[in-house]
Amino acid sequence: MQEQRTFSGITHVVWDWNGTLLDDVSASVAAMNRMLARRNMAALQVDRYRDIFEFPVRRYYDALGFDFSREDWDALAREYHDEYEACAMASPLRAGTVDILHACRAAGLGMSVLSASELSILNRMMAERGVLELFQSVCGLSNLHAVSKLELGRKLLAETGVPAREVLFVGDTVHDYEVAQELHCPCLLLAGGHQSRRRLAACGAVVAENAAAVLEWRGAV
Repeated sequence: MQEQRTFSGITHVVWDWNGTLLDDVSASVAAMNRMLARRNMAALQVDRYRDIFEFPVRRYYDALGFDFSREDWDALAREYHDEYEACAMASPLRAGTVDILHACRAAGLGMSVLSASELSILNRMMAERGVLELFQSVCGLSNLHAVSKLELGRKLLAETGVPAREVLFVGDTVHDYEVAQELHCPCLLLAGGHQSRRRLAACGAVVAENAAAVLEWRGAV
C-alpha cells in the first residue's frame, strides 16, 4: 500500500545520515573498488551499487562475490571503513541540506539522526560538516557491521518521548522504510542515495527527490 502523501502533525524528524544528509555514494563505491581491485574482482559502477546495496550489509558483499569461506567478515568491515574514511573526507552534504535543516528548526521541528554508521565516526563526520549541534540526539552503532537500525530506532523513540505518529523517518534505503514501519512512524525516502529509485518505490514508500519535501508536505513552505 502506498503511504500517505502528506505528513500532518509531524513534530520530530529522524534523519538517516549516509546518502540522506551526506552525499557519499561516490565515496562508498570508490572505497569498495579499492577492495575489489586488491582481489582482482570486477570494478563496481554506481548504478549497480544502487541495485545491490542492502542491509544487513553482508548481503551486499555476497552479491559482489566475496568468498566468506576465505575472508573474515570483521577484517573486511575494518578494511572497508578504513578505505571509506579516506574516500569520504571530501564528501559534501547533499545540496541544500544545511538550509533545509535550519528551516526545519525554524518550523519548530525536533530533529535526530539515526544511522548504521559507527557512532564515533558519525559524530566526527557531522561535526566536520558543521551540523552536529542541530540535532537533539545522534544514534549510531557500536560496531562497523551495519546490520540493522531497528533497536536503535526503538531506543531513540523512547528517549524523545514523542508519539510515533508524530515522528517522520527520512532515509534513502528500503531498510529505513522497514524500520519506520516496525516503529509505526511515517516515512519519506529520498532518491539519489544508496539505493535506486526503482527499489525505493517498489516497497510502497513515499519517494522524493530531496529533503525539501519534509517541509513542503508538512505545509511549512
